[in-house]
Amino acid sequence: MQPKATEIDLNLGFAQALKLWRQQRKVSQLELSLSAEVSQRHISWLETGRSQPSREMVLRLSESLDIPLRERNRLLNSAGFASVYTEHSFDAPELEPVKSLLSEMLDHHLPYPAYVMDRHWNILMQNSACDLLFLIPEDSNDFWYALSEDGPANAAILFTHPKGVRPMIKNFDEIIAPFVRRLQKEAMEYQDDHSIKLVEILKALVGDVVDLSLQPLLPTLPVRLAVDDIELKLTTVISTFGTAQDITAQELRLETFYPTDQTTRAFFQAQTDSMKTQ
Repeated sequence: MQPKATEIDLNLGFAQALKLWRQQRKVSQLELSLSAEVSQRHISWLETGRSQPSREMVLRLSESLDIPLRERNRLLNSAGFASVYTEHSFDAPELEPVKSLLSEMLDHHLPYPAYVMDRHWNILMQNSACDLLFLIPEDSNDFWYALSEDGPANAAILFTHPKGVRPMIKNFDEIIAPFVRRLQKEAMEYQDDHSIKLVEILKALVGDVVDLSLQPLLPTLPVRLAVDDIELKLTTVISTFGTAQDITAQELRLETFYPTDQTTRAFFQAQTDSMKTQ
């Protein structure tokens, strides 16, 4: 079986790694040569090992193929070059400007829910409306332990676990297939043990509720939630830092919830007004 592009390691070598990435992106040698502004012959020679790339060429091809920063480092390593892109922990001082911006965006999105996740859907930051929407108790340790024991607060598990938000989702059967398919696609992209394990956990939680095969990936997921005998209708948008030069920053996602009817808008506005008067 031919390995996926994201299974590349140093033993695979640059030539095969480049070819696999190009095939995964469904780009021809001609298309890649035009995008990277090199000859098609040079692309062919790079993929057969007849030519060796410069560091600049690896970066140019990575940009043309829209390869994630984490994998660009691995592609550089496979060509014999040192990594270029840094990876700081989320709490590192270097990412403080990013965290400050995210905090401002979370507050700005009130009264509607929003939270920040890492690439494994672990919740790193959230605004106060999330607790309201998901009915998370103030002392949430026991709540999250029931979902994932000693694991971190995970948004994917929150939405699929019977002890999480799942019982509140009125259209669960409708949205679960494209949701799990999205995580499957990400697991193929990352090809790390954590991503693969998360998909396995979700499949076990979902069971035989729906057929996950051949389900389309939707641009947004319409969610209908039952909260306090009120049906809330929302849609979600996931945003990322498109110009990030740090691996951790690039992999962060901001998921924001937007109301799609007046009842939902009024619900969140009323909760905000109530908090202001307290």
